[in-house]
Amino acid sequence: MASVLVGQFHARDAEGRVYSVHEFRESQPDEVDGKEPVSTYRLAIGDRVKHLGGEEFELIQGKVKLIREH
Repeated sequence: MASVLVGQFHARDAEGRVYSVHEFRESQPDEVDGKEPVSTYRLAIGDRVKHLGGEEFELIQGKVKLIREH
């Protein structure tokens, strides 16, 4: 199943570096099971990002914590 870009935002690490994060969702939700589409996050350069909850994220590789900017 393909993913579709649904949004993008900037997040900052503890040292002040800014990262461009892209949010993707499944192109077709699983209607049979009634499940909601799954969101995944990646940096613009392709590194995977884990959503920790609220405005907090973490780079999968390197374990760098990020805070979403508004």
